[in-house]
Amino acid sequence: MPHLTKLDPYGALIEPATLKIQRLLPGPIERCWDWITDADLRRQWLASGVMDLTEGAPFEFTWRNDTLTNPPGQRPEGFSAEHSMKCRIVTVDAPRLLVITWGEQSEVSFTLTPQGGEVLLTLIHRRVPDRNTLLNVSSGWHTHLDVLVARMRGTDPSPFWPAWLARKAEYDQRLPQA
Repeated sequence: MPHLTKLDPYGALIEPATLKIQRLLPGPIERCWDWITDADLRRQWLASGVMDLTEGAPFEFTWRNDTLTNPPGQRPEGFSAEHSMKCRIVTVDAPRLLVITWGEQSEVSFTLTPQGGEVLLTLIHRRVPDRNTLLNVSSGWHTHLDVLVARMRGTDPSPFWPAWLARKAEYDQRLPQA
């Protein structure tokens, strides 16, 4: 597969309720897999929660977005300092594919594909129930993945909440109104 030099940092709808977003991560693939599946690494860019990487195994994600960047910026009204969600492992093909439920109705897949010394992460979030949720998950994934790339590259990510708010406004303009 050819090396990808430039990816669109924005997610796109590949079906009406399905978001696809990609990032190029520093390899090797096993390191990228660890950042997705290891609770201590994942809590630095997304959410904490120990996963038993067995199909059907339940787990819980807990977000503490105020701890992802320093400073985090001002948390928007209506968002708590901590939020948890029950999930379940659907598919595991280490170190290339992880599919999980996202709460009760959605599903998220993480696919890792080597690209020379880097690894292409393709994230697909399926069955997003409505436009408001779509805006939240689009801006959320975009911002969380930006934090992941910065952490993996050893650089400081932008303050989380201002970046999330800016991305939400951009996705509101970019994604169809339905």
